[in-house]
Amino acid sequence: MATQTQKQKADYSLSDLLKASWMRSSIKLAVIVTVAAAIIIWLFKIFNIAATPLFADLSAFLANYGLAGVFLVTIVAGTIVPLGSPALVVAASPFTDPILLMIVAATGFTIGMTINYGLAYRFGRPYIEKRISAEHFEELKRIWTKWGWIIYVIFGLIPVLPVELLAFLCGFLKTHLTTFLLLSFVPRLITFAILAYFGQHLGIWLGVT
Repeated sequence: MATQTQKQKADYSLSDLLKASWMRSSIKLAVIVTVAAAIIIWLFKIFNIAATPLFADLSAFLANYGLAGVFLVTIVAGTIVPLGSPALVVAASPFTDPILLMIVAATGFTIGMTINYGLAYRFGRPYIEKRISAEHFEELKRIWTKWGWIIYVIFGLIPVLPVELLAFLCGFLKTHLTTFLLLSFVPRLITFAILAYFGQHLGIWLGVT
C-alpha cells in the first residue's frame, strides 16, 4: 500500500496540477482580472483621463506614497490574501523609480511569504488546515514530492499561480530557510521587474509620463 501511494505521488503530472480545483480557480480569477484591467486601460485611453485634474492629484499622491503602499500591499499579498500586487506594481511604475519599485515589491512579498513559512513551521498542519482544505494540502504535498523547489520557482515567476500556498508547505516541511528566502525573493524580483518595465511603457502610451 505504501509503495502504491508513493508511486501515485511520483506520477503526479503537470496535467494533474492544472486539474486541481484551486489551480483552476486561480487561473479563472487571473483571466477575469486581466480582461477587466484591459477594459479599464482602454477606457482610460479613450477618455484621456491622464489629462484630468483628479488624475494629477492621484499622480502626486502615488509619487510621494506609492512605494510605501506597494510595500504594505505586497506583504499582505505574500500571505494568503489576494490583493493583486502585480497589478499594483504595473499601476505604480509610471510614478516611481522602477528599480526601487521592483526591489520594494519583491521584499514585501518575501516578508509575507516568510510569515506563512514561520506560522506553518511553528504550528504545523492544524494551522495550515485552518487556511486551506486538507485536500488542497495533500495536493500540495504531492506536487512537492514530484517537483520540489522547481515548482516553487515556477509558481514564483508566474503571478497568477498561488505560490503563497507553497510557503505553508515549506514551513511545514521545515525546509532550509536561506533557500526559501532566496527562491522567494529572486523569482518575484524578476516578475516585478518585467511588470515594472511594462507599466513604464504603458504609462508612456497612456500619456501618464
